[in-house]
Amino acid sequence: MNDEQLLRYSRHLLLEEIDVAGQEKLLQSHALVIGSGGLGSAATPYLAAAGIGHITLIDHDRVELTNLQRQIMHTEKSVGKSKVNSGKEFLQQLNSGIQIETIEAKVTVALLDELLPSVDVVLDCTDNFATRHLINASCVQHQIPLVSGSAIRFDGQISVFDPRNPTSPCYACIFSPDESFEEVSCASMGIFSPLVGIIGAMQAAQAIQVQIGFGEALVGRMLLWNARTTQIDEFKISRNPECPVCGRAH
Repeated sequence: MNDEQLLRYSRHLLLEEIDVAGQEKLLQSHALVIGSGGLGSAATPYLAAAGIGHITLIDHDRVELTNLQRQIMHTEKSVGKSKVNSGKEFLQQLNSGIQIETIEAKVTVALLDELLPSVDVVLDCTDNFATRHLINASCVQHQIPLVSGSAIRFDGQISVFDPRNPTSPCYACIFSPDESFEEVSCASMGIFSPLVGIIGAMQAAQAIQVQIGFGEALVGRMLLWNARTTQIDEFKISRNPECPVCGRAH
């Protein structure tokens, strides 16, 4: 690190769990953030501020006025712009010393196969089961840790799936890809604005923790946040040996 970086990240360097070695890991890391909406708007700025050296944003959507209630990476001037380009402008103003790459497209298996070999951690900030299963399967295949978050109405959840850990479940161990779930959206169900900030910030914290390797990440655990009661619940999740994605057949 140069003198400017030592000053910028000095509050991290004071933490013995991070220190110079941990900060250098972050500066050399590549995080892939899929989704630049509510969760992505909260998670990505903290990754950039913390010094993740390379961040790639994927989103096919454009900023709408209704997004501004919760998607704090975008402003009134961003309405009509692609979310990834709006996000890049915000992040570059936050930290000009890191690399921000944007991909304005829907996430596909082919795209993930191209990207994941150079990625260190993936943050799933999407809002539908089909995409989450696609991301999970690719992360399992490429052995990349996945930080998964979701939020709707007043309820949020977050977990970490790390295929490098032989005891870690994957997303499909909990939500089988063979089952059908009713898709719900913020447009039809509504969402409490700060909820995506809480879950998104937690996703950033977990991604940083996984990269540096301190403490206990949410591997094998799922955290549930109820914004109505300000209650946090946690339950343990186990790897399913018959999982169609990470089970013994694979």
